[in-house]
Amino acid sequence: MKRDTYTIGLDFGTLSARALLVRTSDGLEIGSAVFDYPHAVMDEMLITPHGAIKLPPDFALQHPRDYFDALDHVLPALLKEYGISAEDIIGIGVDFTTCTLIPTDRTGTPLCFDDRFADNPHAYVKLWKHHAAEPYADRMTELATERGEFWLERYGGRISSEWMIPKVWETLDKAPDVYDAAAYFVDAGDWIVWQLTGNLTRNTCVTGYKALYQNDEYPSADFLSALDPRLASVFSDRLSGPVTPVGTLAGHLTEQAAARFGLRPGIAVAAAVSDAHVTAPSLKVTAPGQMAIVMGTSSVHMLVSEECLPVPGVCGVVRDGLIPGYYGYEAGQTCVGDHFAWFADTLCPADYKDEAAERGISPIALLTEKAAEQKPGQSGILALDWWNGNRSVLADFDLSGLFLGMNLNTRPEDLFRALVEATAYGTRMIIENYRRHGAAVDEIRAAGGIAVKNPFIMQIYADITGMEIRIAGSAQCPSLGSAIFAAYAAGSAAGGYDSLAEAAETMGSLSDRYYRPIPENKAVYDRLYAEYERLHDYLGRGGNDVMKRLRKIRAEQNA
Repeated sequence: MKRDTYTIGLDFGTLSARALLVRTSDGLEIGSAVFDYPHAVMDEMLITPHGAIKLPPDFALQHPRDYFDALDHVLPALLKEYGISAEDIIGIGVDFTTCTLIPTDRTGTPLCFDDRFADNPHAYVKLWKHHAAEPYADRMTELATERGEFWLERYGGRISSEWMIPKVWETLDKAPDVYDAAAYFVDAGDWIVWQLTGNLTRNTCVTGYKALYQNDEYPSADFLSALDPRLASVFSDRLSGPVTPVGTLAGHLTEQAAARFGLRPGIAVAAAVSDAHVTAPSLKVTAPGQMAIVMGTSSVHMLVSEECLPVPGVCGVVRDGLIPGYYGYEAGQTCVGDHFAWFADTLCPADYKDEAAERGISPIALLTEKAAEQKPGQSGILALDWWNGNRSVLADFDLSGLFLGMNLNTRPEDLFRALVEATAYGTRMIIENYRRHGAAVDEIRAAGGIAVKNPFIMQIYADITGMEIRIAGSAQCPSLGSAIFAAYAAGSAAGGYDSLAEAAETMGSLSDRYYRPIPENKAVYDRLYAEYERLHDYLGRGGNDVMKRLRKIRAEQNA
């Protein structure tokens, strides 16, 4: 009888790491282990061996020792808890928040472990949401626009402070001693793979979406030198390493790592991938026209395509960035669940909160109940979903939110429903923008807390987009996606798969739940979406820059 084989998906999130053990023959999730980072996110104080140091504004750091501690905990825990033999585990996959960046020496040891740099914030991990590099990102956008760099349109015309070069440049400018001591700057996912295999590789997801890698090349030395002459060779030295397609074989587990974590040496380790993009295979999204949406505090919309098309307003178009062999398009909304949490915390009245407490439910659940009693358009209220700016398709973070149509009869649930609808209109705007520029969107599959837990919201999304939406069958889509990539990296000879599509179809997980448009609702929402689109273009495309003028006045008065 053929033995069962298993893979492990390692998912490194913002506050914790999870390992998921999955059977390769059918995707059965055997069990998981979780480790909370002791240092969490250091955004106010840097905790060093010599004490605490106050951090400047917009810093978000982590300690790489937490990642070692996570591996030391979750990998042995899986074997001990679930009784699976290490001999039957054939591969490991890794996903990580991106771009989370670590400066290291030539051996891969983080510089913050060196006592010379233990008190220097720039020697620590710059987490994905470290935004202190914003001035450097702005200068990159400005120069790329002036020079007409071809790759800029593939990123919506704007470079983010969350990406790789702004963070590296910030270190060079603010802490040149750290920069000079760094042999490498490594994305944290690639760093984990390095620790497991001894191989330094650069995955196509991060290099493409976060390091501007296009057409098998990084931005030119000429462009980098124009930014700062000291950056001219950054890609050939401190960011060097072979670029490996996501999920493919990056190397094999070393004897040292195997002994440390209780695993078998020589098993496959897949190239790393972003914690958002890795959800695609878990949703069985591997073919052109299929879209995966991860819905949480914000939303990410990822589309598979055979072509590289100039679609304005996307966050990135990357070959091998999502699924090997295809172009992956990324778009997104900066504020989705955050909208709803803000409303419940700030505008939900005391009597609603009291009622929710008496019934043992959350204020959001109560608002959802009340909003669900309405018909589309019943309140006469329209909202714009820009409470955190607009990522796609306008790529303008200076925009702000809006309610329109209130009167003295307006109730909290009217505004709450309008916010939900606004996020769905924003998703439809992204879908129609793809289609308008030649990228087909034929299917939607959704993951994340909102998709799994809130039928009211998902029905509105189906009604507004006019598309059926399938829902994830796993509550652990990132780690499941990493486990699927691990099975692909291992190959059929080891008990995995030679085709990612086959691995995803067999091991991926979709629930039996789906949401289809209700025709009478869709008819009303089509009319409302037309109004949303007019308002979107008027306030977002220069018809009236009142939001930016208000923002400027606010900044002046708060200076």
